[in-house]
Amino acid sequence: MKNRTMMFFAPLSLRLQNDDALEAAQAQFLADNPDYEHTTYIDDLRRVDYSRLDDLNHVYLDYTGGGLYGAKQLQTHMQMLAGGVFGNPHSSNPTSMASTELDEAARNFVCEFFNADPDEYLVIFTQNASGALRLVGESYPFEDNGQYLLTFDNHNSVNGIREFARKYNAPITYSPILPPDLRIDADRLHENLRDAIPNGNNLFAFPAQSNFSGVQHDLSWIEEAHELGWDVLLDCAAFAPTNRLDLSVVKPDFVPLSFYKIFGYPTGIGALLLRREMLNKLRRPWFAGGTVELVSVQGDYHTLNLSEAGFEDGTIDYLNLPAVEIGLRHIQDVGVDAIHERVMTLTGWLLDELTVLKHDNGIPLVRIYGPVTTEGRGGTIAMNFVGADGHVIDYQEIEDLANEVNISLRTGCFCNPGANEVSENLTKEEILKCLDGTDRMNFTQYVMALTATDARDTVGALRVSLGIASNFKDVWTFLEFAKSFLNLDAALDS
Repeated sequence: MKNRTMMFFAPLSLRLQNDDALEAAQAQFLADNPDYEHTTYIDDLRRVDYSRLDDLNHVYLDYTGGGLYGAKQLQTHMQMLAGGVFGNPHSSNPTSMASTELDEAARNFVCEFFNADPDEYLVIFTQNASGALRLVGESYPFEDNGQYLLTFDNHNSVNGIREFARKYNAPITYSPILPPDLRIDADRLHENLRDAIPNGNNLFAFPAQSNFSGVQHDLSWIEEAHELGWDVLLDCAAFAPTNRLDLSVVKPDFVPLSFYKIFGYPTGIGALLLRREMLNKLRRPWFAGGTVELVSVQGDYHTLNLSEAGFEDGTIDYLNLPAVEIGLRHIQDVGVDAIHERVMTLTGWLLDELTVLKHDNGIPLVRIYGPVTTEGRGGTIAMNFVGADGHVIDYQEIEDLANEVNISLRTGCFCNPGANEVSENLTKEEILKCLDGTDRMNFTQYVMALTATDARDTVGALRVSLGIASNFKDVWTFLEFAKSFLNLDAALDS
């Protein structure tokens, strides 16, 4: 593909260096979107706190995969560490108490940031959103007249809870989503919710925002589910970075989060925001250091701590937890609503520009999975590029080409197989036929099996996503990159 790459990037590089074209496009964008001016102070923030993006010539379009930290976050955290002595908080000595004070301040600020009443919600620190979801799965009483309902559109860490339910033979139901917008099938979900087991343990899980398509699902499902006898898990990992999550307005029982997706640093810390009334329902399958009030070896006895400590196995990440408060204060200072408005304006422009691109023969260049407007969606766009011959261009080749010009995007199915299967119109029969006769299959083998005939070009997509430091040049650069595929056949190396 080397010669093809050289031919491809000669004209592309010239376009990306065309400052006059960029300035003209940005002037038109600002004229068409006057409210965007309210967020232009974030451009100053980017020049100061995120200057490394432009210094290193990076176009970062993978905010759903991971947020970016501001330089001041690091400076504030490092100054705190350099100016104090902090010990393991499982004690009452001066250094331990210093850690406890900072860590509890972080816990309290998480409640404040998400407007969660501390009398109603606990903040349980975990390694990430997946760790929070595992806590729910392993502790939820599926064995006691339980069942699990979830939508097709869910991250694999939410899908994985089905294995805990299956262990106890609890029913598992997937409620469908509908193409082309990939929104929940409301009629079917109404039916599913009405099937709550009377006096049973019914758990319903769905994402506030799809990590695949950017669709934002209706949060009114939470209250309807509660009224019909369900406990509700709302996955907010993709939603929280660019949207206001107000837990005084919506009240899911379980809210998993990954903080690095919101403000980039530190990685390795997430949280489960848990409604206190759930404490008596959950049953931890084991205990660890820090989770118990009493353990006896000879007496074969233990009592679990009946607060968040009962779920925080071992020693919490006490030196990094203060950086959670620093990161949330950074987002608060910038303004969640301003971040949201900025991201959605840029997303709307990019959607409009991508959907009108056509080859000379009239075939659309881009196939969007999910809504093509900003109504009921976030700043995540899943798509495939289609060649002039009508075939989908291999997204892995597109990623390789994007890498050549420092554009960071993501490809695959983004740990969301249900949304991918629906977007690609994959049927259950087609999938089962592909899996038949194999004990173990990886994703590459799966894609090869599904695309073995001429009936299907690809399984998967490419995804771009915007966040706090995104600017107009980022989306314009990606659009110019996309235009470089106009009038090319799918076989780029031919």
